[in-house]
Amino acid sequence: MDYIAHYHSPLGGITMASDGKALVGLWFDGQRHFAQTLSAQHTVCSNLPVFELTRHWLNLYFSGIEPSFTPSIVLRTSHFHRCVSAIVQNIPFGHTSTYGDIARAIARQHGAVAVSARAVGSAIGHNSIMLIVPCHRVLGANGKLTGYAGGIKLKAQLLQLEQWRGGITL
Repeated sequence: MDYIAHYHSPLGGITMASDGKALVGLWFDGQRHFAQTLSAQHTVCSNLPVFELTRHWLNLYFSGIEPSFTPSIVLRTSHFHRCVSAIVQNIPFGHTSTYGDIARAIARQHGAVAVSARAVGSAIGHNSIMLIVPCHRVLGANGKLTGYAGGIKLKAQLLQLEQWRGGITL
């Protein structure tokens, strides 16, 4: 059984999901792929410790402060998506990377000749733990704002909140 709770951010409602111990979902309400990893049987329970910790994390984040901790998370996805998410989680607050850079990093990690940037984009597009797995920090080639499940406007607002200056790093 999963549990859900809601958070009201300055950029819109957010739904949190947990298995009772770890965060298994964090979505902007109405985004693409909303609640795709949430079990069919779930109930509202807003006082779980992981939800309290996630609220604290979100309060810091939306205040423009980089949180110094990460709530416990479980990614209910494929090995490839977890590899992509691990790289995305290492993109520093206020910095960005590209789909191509992440594809090349995964290829290096696994001794592959190449990994498709489109495959990386698909994995990132199905990110079930928004913000904590900061997929909004991933840009298209040449720093172009592309592909965000919450919409490009929201992606730009999140980068602005982080005081992004337009540089690309990985």
